[in-house]
Amino acid sequence: MASTTTDRVTARPVPARSAPAVAESSPRRTVEIWAAGTGMVLSTLFLGAFTLVLNRIGEAEFASTLYPEMQRIGLDLTAGGVPGDAYDAARALAAWFGCTLMAVLLLGVVGIFVARRRPGSRTAGWFFAATGLVCLVGSQLVLYPVAFLFFVSAAMFALRRPDPRPDPGSTR
Repeated sequence: MASTTTDRVTARPVPARSAPAVAESSPRRTVEIWAAGTGMVLSTLFLGAFTLVLNRIGEAEFASTLYPEMQRIGLDLTAGGVPGDAYDAARALAAWFGCTLMAVLLLGVVGIFVARRRPGSRTAGWFFAATGLVCLVGSQLVLYPVAFLFFVSAAMFALRRPDPRPDPGSTR
């Protein structure tokens, strides 16, 4: 009786592949990403709402409703006292806030992307620090509590270090 080659080879189980060591040693960065995401949501609520309201309101409605409320809280946008100048100044401020919001969202999304791709790197922290600066300067120091969230996220990237990777020849 003749045997074939396949009859003589014994089947061995294929060993299961383990996850790479990089995934085990890098932190998840969940707290940092949540802090930055919260800052992005609050920036959208405050900067975006101001921009949206002023882009939808007319000059007559602005002078009768919004401008007196802005004066009541101490925000006078006119140097000469003419309400028409206040409307133009408010529209310019809304445009500035809209551009600031776009920059904050862009930098924040890039920071979150980098944090997810390379959680052991400090690069995402730099993006979050830049996002905080843009939020702070772009909102003319009004949104300093929101910018603080971005700075906290950047600081956590700087302070929290991933565990050192084990040496391939070590017995750990």
